[in-house]
Amino acid sequence: MKIISYNVNGIRAALKKGLLDYLKEVDADVVCFQELKANADQFEVSDFEALGYHCHWFSAQKKGYSGVGLLSKQKPKHIEIGCGHETYDGEGRVLRADFDDLSVISAYFPSGTSGDIRQDIKYEFLDFIYDYIGELRKELPNLVLCGDYNIANTEMDIHNPKGNAKNSGFLPEEREWLTKFINSGMIDSFRHVHPDIQKYSWWSFRANARANNKGWRIDYNTVSEALLPRLKDAFIDNEAVHSDHCPIGLVLN
Repeated sequence: MKIISYNVNGIRAALKKGLLDYLKEVDADVVCFQELKANADQFEVSDFEALGYHCHWFSAQKKGYSGVGLLSKQKPKHIEIGCGHETYDGEGRVLRADFDDLSVISAYFPSGTSGDIRQDIKYEFLDFIYDYIGELRKELPNLVLCGDYNIANTEMDIHNPKGNAKNSGFLPEEREWLTKFINSGMIDSFRHVHPDIQKYSWWSFRANARANNKGWRIDYNTVSEALLPRLKDAFIDNEAVHSDHCPIGLVLN
């Protein structure tokens, strides 16, 4: 099973840049989108269905903001829309699909880059999602949490660690949380498979950052420890250019 996670930074813009052609080529079994920035009636859902996908969308109440999607070749046994938290559900941040022996979540973690208020909301979300995933794993031990976590974990995951040490996304508290989360049994699949490779998943639009590969790795597919024996590969597809992020993926036996 191949699973792709992709922050498309506006699905309508990504579609104009060839997203459908990419999905046809990569032929993933499950695709998780973040930052739809649209409702499902604002783009052609049938184009995804024509590729053989069952499609599920969870948009934010605020138009043009946030939102997640989850596509799968196999019809899920169950779709869980939201996480039961009024604020985060209003922002369209969590969507889960349950299959016979696996559950996949598409999640878009808040960013704190716009100021202290949003940074506080980000910390609150991190505390919430830590407990939420911990409880969920008791019921669904084979769990994959795909998404834009908006945190670079280690100095290997960011192009300028010293210069970004006080910036949201690389703050000590955020990095400590992500390390704690991984140590709790949600394994960073890419770093598990490639402990020494430095690749990024997001680049600022400023200062030609992508062309100079001055990026951050803030997108993750974490897998529960129960799935580790089935983890065959993990990858970051830097060649896909439909967004300021790029797709990340994993392959499970």
